[in-house]
Amino acid sequence: MTDLRKIIIDDTEIEVDPAMTLIQACELAGKEIPRFCYHERLSIAGNCRMCLVEVVGGPPKPAASCAMQVRDLRPGPEGAPPVVRTNSPMVKKAREGVMEFLLINHPLDCPICDQGGECDLQDQAMAYGVDFSRFREAKRATDDLDLGPLIETHMTRCISCTRCVRFTTEVAGQTVMGQTGRGEDAEITTYLGALIDSELSGNIIDLCPVGALVSKPYAFTARPWELKKTETIDVMDALGSNIRVDTKGREVMRMLPRNHDGVNEEWISDKTRFVWDGLRRQRLDRPYIRENGKLRPATWPEALAAAAQAVKAAKKLAGLVGDLAPVEAAFALKQLVEGQGGVVECRVDGARLPAGSRSAYVGTAAIEDIDSAKTIYLVGTNPRAEAPVLNARIRKAWLAGAEVHRFGAAVDLTYDVTEHGDDRAALAGLAAGAQASDTPGLVIVGQGALTGADGEAVLAQAMKLAEVSGAGLLVLHSAAGRVGAMDVGATCEGGIEAALDRADVVYALGVDEVDLPEGPLVIYQGSHGDRGAHRADIILPAAAWTEEPGLFVNTEGRPQIALRCGFPPGDARENWAILRALSGELGAPLAYDSVAALRRALVAAVPHLGEIDELPVNDWQPLPAARPESGPFGSAVSDFYLTNPIARASEKMAELSALAHARRIAPLAAE
Repeated sequence: MTDLRKIIIDDTEIEVDPAMTLIQACELAGKEIPRFCYHERLSIAGNCRMCLVEVVGGPPKPAASCAMQVRDLRPGPEGAPPVVRTNSPMVKKAREGVMEFLLINHPLDCPICDQGGECDLQDQAMAYGVDFSRFREAKRATDDLDLGPLIETHMTRCISCTRCVRFTTEVAGQTVMGQTGRGEDAEITTYLGALIDSELSGNIIDLCPVGALVSKPYAFTARPWELKKTETIDVMDALGSNIRVDTKGREVMRMLPRNHDGVNEEWISDKTRFVWDGLRRQRLDRPYIRENGKLRPATWPEALAAAAQAVKAAKKLAGLVGDLAPVEAAFALKQLVEGQGGVVECRVDGARLPAGSRSAYVGTAAIEDIDSAKTIYLVGTNPRAEAPVLNARIRKAWLAGAEVHRFGAAVDLTYDVTEHGDDRAALAGLAAGAQASDTPGLVIVGQGALTGADGEAVLAQAMKLAEVSGAGLLVLHSAAGRVGAMDVGATCEGGIEAALDRADVVYALGVDEVDLPEGPLVIYQGSHGDRGAHRADIILPAAAWTEEPGLFVNTEGRPQIALRCGFPPGDARENWAILRALSGELGAPLAYDSVAALRRALVAAVPHLGEIDELPVNDWQPLPAARPESGPFGSAVSDFYLTNPIARASEKMAELSALAHARRIAPLAAE
């Protein structure tokens, strides 16, 4: 363990790691240090100079606390601990001077700036600046950048903190931004006007400490003090990113990341950030019944009576759990359908996930284990499309020296990988020759590796590789509701093929990613008029994930709570409430009348679901060895921006999908 070193900060003596910077040590001592360029997850630039402090006995000028380590401080007289002052007259004068320089060319846009009310420059100018300016010359102006449909730029406001440059280069892995020119001509720009080809580009909006980079879809729609802020969970992928949803009245206005070191750190994908306009469009707001080949609007009593009649008359009833269903709805559907003699299945994509072994359908590793891994195996997964924030974490491990091996189609993951081909049999060859290793490792298995007929054999080989090499196993899911549905046992022997075989009534709970067969009567319960509603004979309108409280279990097996941010439109109701009402119509009412009672029954059946934000330890239960067939791995995500009905209803996601498709088409040279 590193020896701690004593340091005195404003008369407070603390012991810190010598490798810490002064700004980190000051934060430990409870001192607020202003900053613009410094960020905990980016490299140190040291170019804004706002974090100046006085080092007693050091040079007769203030020091940048972000760029000086504690080990660089000289001890005081007779070996006394070094002294740092954060509020001395020298520091106050220096900060006022720095702020005056920053504001020399900054326009007075505060009344019309979208960052107003949550702007770091505005706040720090009030706290650390002066109330006058000695600058009388004309302010400079620069051209705005075109960064695409997500980010609106006002580069005249830029203070050259370079946070956006460092994020795109280090975290997103796209070297397209930089600073050109010197002095008054210095400006942040992109290489030859290129767009940022990243699924994480929206994070530079949060990183920008001024109004130079703002959200284009959100611009001029609301001020921060008008918004109701709700802390909840993202469901656009299975990572379970922690987010904050801001609403104005009944409408979602924006989505922002929350910090959670164990899951998403403080990043979110562009789909998570900008998908909110899909919550307003193509919504199901009333029940429908198909008569004479056409859907007609109906009342709730009519729709529930028709659904109950169909369920009672069913010879074989199948209940399917969709990708975005909360655990409560999956649990209620399982009880309702099995109470009527039917079967329930949540693996609607055909993934061969063994229901009896949590270590096989979740794994034994935590997302946080990626940070310390020295060897990472990617099996049949493209994490850049399936979970971009997790992919950024793998890139961080790669930058720290980790070796990344991949079995699957070659794609640009923003870091170097050792390719082992796209043949499923290559995995068995590596697993057979694997050796025990003392260095931490991780095997990440994607759903593309598990959807074939030999998916369970592929998973067995991945588990063998993990077991022999001493690595952890992480199953990377693509559906936010899958792990929770597996936890409550929403599976049947033989998977979705067996569930649909000779079924005459199918109850589809938010099932929009598969084509249901012609023949059976389909009762669709969901929020959007997507593929599932088009096939349905009876439609029961349900709330989206932001409109009801719900439990979601992320890809590492961590239960998290999504809170209600607003209310569903029209006659739409919460998912569990619809199932409870239908059970009453069937004459077999479910034994709960509230979300609290439902959760009590849920936790009684599956105790670990009550441990919110805790990561259960899964007992290692390896699958029996089997050799997979030869052939390429499948792909779990074909279009990152259009993976669910909310995203497909979003105009912004459609625009981003079209741009991504255009970038993939190689330009042809003119003859």
